[in-house]
Amino acid sequence: MRERTRKETGRRFLRWQVLLWWAVLATAPAFRVMAEPAPAMDASLSAATNAVAPTGTNVAPRDAVYDDIAVFTEALMLVRRQYAEEKPFRDLIYGAIDGMLGSLDPHSGFLPPEQYQELCEDTSGRFSGIGVHVGIKDGRIVILSPMDGTPAQRAGLLAGDRIVKIDGQAALGISMDETVRRLRGPQGSPVTVTIERDGRDPFDATLRREAIKVASVKGGAILRDGVGYIRLTQFGEDSGPDFLLALRKLQGQEMTALVVDLRDNPGGLLSTAVEIAGALLPKNAEIVSVRGRDGARDEECYRAEGALHVTDIPLAVLVNARSASAAEIVSGALQDHHRAVLVGETTFGKASVQNILRLTTRPDCAVRLTTAHYYTPAGRMIHGKGIVPDIAAPVPLAIWNQVLLKRAYVELPDAFPVATREKLDNIEDTQLARAVDAVISARALQKK
Repeated sequence: MRERTRKETGRRFLRWQVLLWWAVLATAPAFRVMAEPAPAMDASLSAATNAVAPTGTNVAPRDAVYDDIAVFTEALMLVRRQYAEEKPFRDLIYGAIDGMLGSLDPHSGFLPPEQYQELCEDTSGRFSGIGVHVGIKDGRIVILSPMDGTPAQRAGLLAGDRIVKIDGQAALGISMDETVRRLRGPQGSPVTVTIERDGRDPFDATLRREAIKVASVKGGAILRDGVGYIRLTQFGEDSGPDFLLALRKLQGQEMTALVVDLRDNPGGLLSTAVEIAGALLPKNAEIVSVRGRDGARDEECYRAEGALHVTDIPLAVLVNARSASAAEIVSGALQDHHRAVLVGETTFGKASVQNILRLTTRPDCAVRLTTAHYYTPAGRMIHGKGIVPDIAAPVPLAIWNQVLLKRAYVELPDAFPVATREKLDNIEDTQLARAVDAVISARALQKK
């Protein structure tokens, strides 16, 4: 019996070897093309293996790939044969793919069928969860902002809080996809998050997931002296049309200056960022360029299109350390064209391009892969650096959370009974005040 099992395992091993060798042979022409270095690259660099060829070796990149595939196959079979618990081949392969992608950066990952389906919910603005925008910084899950009227806001979770456990499982170093998968779930189901917050001991918060519908455009009002105000909470599918609607509404109210609030905005769709920035820039002005690895992806440039271009009034944009991705694209474009003054704090610095690539061999699975980075019209790389404001107006996180709470009392009065509210009469949004003063001064200079 044991002998028969060994023979069967050996046959399976041989089949896997054949399949993997076939995969390498099928892509051999691609390996040969990739292995030829671009003129500006060191000829010792092998694009096929993404490593420097050892000095004095005559091993061709293609042979090196064969050797690496053999190592993977052997490790796979050792796990299959000797791991303490029997695991299906599919689980091992999926895990290996996810590990490979996760080693690249926090934003790349493998999407098996259930996660691929969940991804479709992200940009529609409808899903069941706790209602937080999160980012990953130094391997930690950071709450960029709780969404208005959601379980997270009602539970008192704050911008800057760090999620260190989800349902008792450590969350340090996990990918963005895994974070989203753990926080979302069936409507009404509970989830417990362990929170680290500066100034107090870690604590648990148990929340019940709800269907989250994100309203991304807020404000749309005249603040004072003809200064309009629009706040964007994210760049979703409906954000562009909603923003243009709010902009036209303010024009009808004789707006003479505008403040766009992108604080705590985690980003979203590139197409929406281009649409919104384009409405505030001259027609055909460059908004952002996308640059990938040399020779692997042509540079793409996005410009202002559409019928509406509001360029005749002073503009200020509010940003902070949790403004990311599409929010940085918009603020960077407006700053480079000297169309707006940026007020607040240096932004988050997350501006990489993730493409969702469906697998032709298994169409219900996909790969989320970082393929390029965003650059501002002046050629500044945003990723890892952020956008520096023209007027620095830092606000301590504790004060900022009080500003958010005071705003929530006004916008969501039913969620916060008067008897339970904190006394926040002396709390002011100093960043917003600086932005309003800036556009009023610009307007006065414009009239001279």
